Amino acid sequence: MASGESYDVVVVGSGGGGLVGAYVAASRGLRTLVIEKTDRVGGTTAYSGAGLWYPGSAPLLRAGVEEGSEDARTYLRGVVADDTREHLQDAYLDAGRKLIDELEQNSWFQSFVYGPVPDYFAGVPGSSPAGRTIFPPDVAAADLGERAELVRDSIPVERWGAERPAVFTGGRALIGRALAAFLETGNGELRVNTRLESLLLEDGRVVGVTATSGGERTAFRAERGVLLAAGGFERNGELRKKYHAVPLDGTWSNGCPGNTGDALQAGIAVGAATALLDEAWFVPGLVQPDGLPVFHTGTRGGIWVNGAGERFVNETRPYDQAGHELVRLHSTTGVSHIPCHWVFDQRQLDRDSIGGDPSQSPDPAWLESGALKKADTLEELAELIGVPYEALNKTVEEYNAYSATGVDERFHRGETPWDQMYLHIVGFPAGPVMNYPAPASPDLAHPLLPPLDTAPYYAATIVLSDIGTKGGLKTDENARVLRPDGGAIAGLYAAGNTAAAMSGRVYPGAGTPIGSSLAFAYRAVLDLAGEKTG
Repeated sequence: MASGESYDVVVVGSGGGGLVGAYVAASRGLRTLVIEKTDRVGGTTAYSGAGLWYPGSAPLLRAGVEEGSEDARTYLRGVVADDTREHLQDAYLDAGRKLIDELEQNSWFQSFVYGPVPDYFAGVPGSSPAGRTIFPPDVAAADLGERAELVRDSIPVERWGAERPAVFTGGRALIGRALAAFLETGNGELRVNTRLESLLLEDGRVVGVTATSGGERTAFRAERGVLLAAGGFERNGELRKKYHAVPLDGTWSNGCPGNTGDALQAGIAVGAATALLDEAWFVPGLVQPDGLPVFHTGTRGGIWVNGAGERFVNETRPYDQAGHELVRLHSTTGVSHIPCHWVFDQRQLDRDSIGGDPSQSPDPAWLESGALKKADTLEELAELIGVPYEALNKTVEEYNAYSATGVDERFHRGETPWDQMYLHIVGFPAGPVMNYPAPASPDLAHPLLPPLDTAPYYAATIVLSDIGTKGGLKTDENARVLRPDGGAIAGLYAAGNTAAAMSGRVYPGAGTPIGSSLAFAYRAVLDLAGEKTG
């Protein structure tokens, strides 16, 4: 095995937490190496909108949305409902606002902006209908220069060959900015196509990593510490079958293809404890003509039915909750809910198309591939999707009765601030604190409950997808990896989906996963740099 160079910090993974953590370290004069398994940086963050759920942060103060984070603390306590994770919640809330203050001093990061995305658990004390999510500003690919080629493409570009945009938005903007900021410190080095093999352990302390690149194994030493920020194990079929209650092999995941749990297994090999390995950031996935799903955030018309032809959920419910409901019902009812069927009509197709954009007609490939099924009657559609017609007809009649009154008495679709956020997509004004119901259209009692009565009828397939696993190495408030006895493994830190989630089994608000990744990578670097984190 070749002996590589020695660094102060080695970061494994180049998603949001990895690159931002690397920047924070390098900006402090620490010689920092980032190793990335694939040929592009960005991980799953590059696929995302890069929301950061950061209560009390400067962008929220500038927008006049929130003055502090105490209500958010109350909210977190209520939705997570796990006193063993309260120290992690406090660390997260403290780190998020401080990190943004620091990043905004760098010209590459500029100023983050507030985006109105309501908290996901309406009615819980401290919940905000205006939301607490901020986003990075866009950046032109030309401004990044040659570095733009290193940033992972979006899912449409990777999977379907869509044209690469000239302006990076969301996750790609965050990654592009973080990469440029990191490399321009003069203390940062990036190695792509470099896979973590194991951690170097001396006298109980992690002192570096061994990695493989081009068939050659090399050891890289880390004098201060190693930060594992390499995503989860969502693409590892063996681990998913081992830990998850429903049949998943990673094929349906929307996580980065390189996320196979290398960092998780390396941590376990040196004695790390784990938690929440049966969990994931579950989301519904709408199956596309290529046979694979894309993360589906909310259904604004039509209904979802299970294998028995019955409606079973508020289809516009926050995606993590809808995903978990698929898991629960599939596991406990004896009725197939994975996959389920999204049933809608021509009215819905004309208004929203498939992806929620009424200006786009469905590509013929949808029908040709069978991803979208079409029938002149509900009875014919029931036969096409293999559900009892009587049950499907009954559930459609029940839904249409709710549509007529504008009140979904069974599943309450359209009643929460999150649901109402989708009103602007279907052509109606909707602020983050809109008080619905109110007359919105002369022919619809509620725009999120359009009747299902206009032939022809259609069905698409919804499966259980995810945006990453959320179980991983157990860590403390400074992201130090812990042993089963509660002691820290010296020199080893973990953030993002390599670590067990701060939020436990719930998803409090838009930007919790990436927000956690950045916040705990930040606290890890402060700790290994010898700075106070409290």
